Amino acid sequence: MSGKGRVYRRCACRVDGKQLGTACPQLASNAKHGVWYYAVDVPTVDGKRKTLRRGGHETKRAAQKALDDVLDRTRLRVKVNDRETVAAYLTGWLTEKALQRKAKTMDDYRRYVEQDIIPALGPHRLEHLDHDHVRDFAEDLVEAGRGAVTVNRILSCLSSALTDAVKQRRLPHNVVEHVVRQPVDSEERIPWSAGQLAAFLEGASGDRLGTLFEVIAGCGLRRGEALAVRWSDVDLDGRRMYIRRTLSVVGGRLVISEPKTMASADWVGLSRRVVEALKLQAARQAVERAEWGDEYEGDDLVFAKENGEPLRPETVLNRFRAITTAADLPKIRIHDLRHGAATLLIAAGVPLAIVSKMLRHSKIGITSDLYGHLTHEVATEAADAMGDALDAAAAERRAEQAVQDATTPRPHDLEQGSRVCAGDREKAGQTVRRRRDLNPRSREGLLFSRQVHSAALPRLPRVSA
Repeated sequence: MSGKGRVYRRCACRVDGKQLGTACPQLASNAKHGVWYYAVDVPTVDGKRKTLRRGGHETKRAAQKALDDVLDRTRLRVKVNDRETVAAYLTGWLTEKALQRKAKTMDDYRRYVEQDIIPALGPHRLEHLDHDHVRDFAEDLVEAGRGAVTVNRILSCLSSALTDAVKQRRLPHNVVEHVVRQPVDSEERIPWSAGQLAAFLEGASGDRLGTLFEVIAGCGLRRGEALAVRWSDVDLDGRRMYIRRTLSVVGGRLVISEPKTMASADWVGLSRRVVEALKLQAARQAVERAEWGDEYEGDDLVFAKENGEPLRPETVLNRFRAITTAADLPKIRIHDLRHGAATLLIAAGVPLAIVSKMLRHSKIGITSDLYGHLTHEVATEAADAMGDALDAAAAERRAEQAVQDATTPRPHDLEQGSRVCAGDREKAGQTVRRRRDLNPRSREGLLFSRQVHSAALPRLPRVSA
């Protein structure tokens, strides 16, 4: 068989219990008898070749199209396995992905795959999954009342799985790539101003979790990062805090894992205000530890329950909302304390690179995308400040020049004075020349008078050395 394969027709007729296949005489006389097949040699994983036969096509054109699809995959060095379903692939993908992703991420992936994707797309052959299948799936989710954010997350999960299939040479392209995502109508979240944040922290000062909110706002931490910090990660003398872990809820259980990204695992600087808050927290915790004695189950956590157990994120959220309401402040998320820290830094003129470092973003472009509108305002103010400085310098220079002009002769006056002096010298020269010209023998007369004068003087005796 050639590498291009072949298309043929066969039937299921039997004679004496044996299937006739391509030898059935009706195939020659009846064009509608039987179904169309294709056969082609394809490479295997071990480098050998095997014959792939597939049938059931009603027309020769349909069989040829299926053969062409297989040949296209072969030319692209894509593995041919048209028996694998979407469900089978995703099940294996989840197992492999669990070795690479955090527990919280995997919990979301499993929920999307098992509860949404497999029930809708699982029976399809992986190689036959196309753009229309995914588009219809997304529309069904919207009609079922799923929110735009949820729909987009489900599609992102499926897209991640199919991207891996492309990398593994299972698919030639990702069919989710060009499916239109649902628009998300999210209003811009405005963090508290410095005054509002100060009012909140003042209201939280008497609360047991007040120091937690102080540290989150003062260091720009994520909630999970703050709840996982240990005292061994804190250097009060050096005013540093190392972010090495994060706490999250997975399947109702508290799980401590690595930070969100590699860049998140870094240290942050501590202000004097935050240092004082941490000292207060250490003193309060020492009292609680003494009260609980041997029953204290601490994992060296900076922020924990009275008995040392980790705080649950929902407990922190409830206290945050209660303090916000008591202080009569606009409702925001705890995560907006992190945004507020960045906003205050940028408004204070701190360079964007430093802000990005403090927030521990993996790229400065992320910081720019989130706070670009703020940096524009700061940049405009900086430009105005530069313009004001130049205007002031120019005005000072003009004032100095005016004083100098008032005390220094003008250039044309100096030039006129020079001309006067030169004229006087010229007149004096003319007078001398005129006198000499009037008495041509004046030189000889002068020499003669000198000789007469010299002869009339007495000679003095010489004194020997």
